[in-house]
Amino acid sequence: MSQSPVWHPFTQHGLREPIPHIARAQGAVLHTEDGREIIDAISSWWVTTHGHAHPRIAAAIAEQAAVLDQIIFAGWTHAPAEKLAKSLREIMPQSLTRVFFSDSGSTSVEVALKMALGYWLHRGEARHRIVVMENGYHGDTIGTMSVGARGAFNQAYEPLLFDVTSIPFPTQGSEQISLDRLEEACRADAAAFIVEPLMLGAGGMLMYSAQTLAEMRRICAQFGTLFIADEVMTGWGRTGTLLACEQAGIEPDILCLSKGLTGGAIPLAVTMASEPVFDAHWSDDRARMFFHSSSYTANPIACAAANANIAIWRDEPVMDRIDELGKRQAERLDRLASHALVHNPRRMGTITAFDVGEATGYLSDLAPRMLALFRERNVLLRPLGNTVYVMPPYCVDSGQLDQIYEAIEHVLNEIAVR
Repeated sequence: MSQSPVWHPFTQHGLREPIPHIARAQGAVLHTEDGREIIDAISSWWVTTHGHAHPRIAAAIAEQAAVLDQIIFAGWTHAPAEKLAKSLREIMPQSLTRVFFSDSGSTSVEVALKMALGYWLHRGEARHRIVVMENGYHGDTIGTMSVGARGAFNQAYEPLLFDVTSIPFPTQGSEQISLDRLEEACRADAAAFIVEPLMLGAGGMLMYSAQTLAEMRRICAQFGTLFIADEVMTGWGRTGTLLACEQAGIEPDILCLSKGLTGGAIPLAVTMASEPVFDAHWSDDRARMFFHSSSYTANPIACAAANANIAIWRDEPVMDRIDELGKRQAERLDRLASHALVHNPRRMGTITAFDVGEATGYLSDLAPRMLALFRERNVLLRPLGNTVYVMPPYCVDSGQLDQIYEAIEHVLNEIAVR
């Protein structure tokens, strides 16, 4: 048994794998308690954008903590939340006029699903069916597991999950099959379609075209099905634009944001909705209010961090950094692509990915083997089954990228001889 009382997420403690103790972090580097320096090649689970311990964000957190740390948000408000909501209105799609705060990506999706169902209830229309994409992942709460892929992630909780309609992932050359299935579901009065725009994260960094995403949005609009964009991972520049939806020229009815919202420094999420969704809940009847909250909704400290993040986007050349990182990632992936074990190398924005051999699923024995080897090379990479991906903070430098890809090549060579 482990000596520590901590129960870690997505960790099988029975395997007794080492769990490094991180003492501090700066930029793209994690410093362990025993003095090692580890390159954070996955932005600490896709959250850190500008780098760890960014001085502007850290200062905003410290300043706000000394003024107002927490206040109930049901019927009360505060300056950091008001400022953040207005700033999001300025930089996000103009049709998204309302900002609902929560505290994690999973929760932002739960909120979106409840908004969609409430919309149809208050309109007096019996639309309940949610449409999802095969291999999608939207979180680990009950609603988000229901709209995500079924399998090892949620097998034990199957009795709690609600039924959905699933359309196939639009693999290249087979997009029309997915579009036809979506149209069939929308014709049957689906309430909402939820999708990770352009890239499915936990499903294996699966990528599809902006043209397909645009056509999916068109189909939903044609039949009145609400379009929910889960940009928890894809937002804040990861795919090369502020939102992945921008590349398809679309605006969703409901948008989910988290992770990079605070630069990754502290938990916060928002669900942005169009005016018709808000209007469906507007009434002098208290029974029609939107019934959702948590104790830390719109926490002032978290909102202050998010405001600092948006200030960085406004004041600094963040998109230039993203463009440059994308080019450097592409160069290194091109050099790696000729390796015999590398299959389906792919890149979108600042993210690269490839498969090691044939697909074997999330519980592939390759994943823990590669994880351990990467750890030995002082690189934090966490493969998704047999899929290796690199998603570093935007501040990562060329030398650090070299260390990441040298570690990948070393691990591939180790695997090849075993």
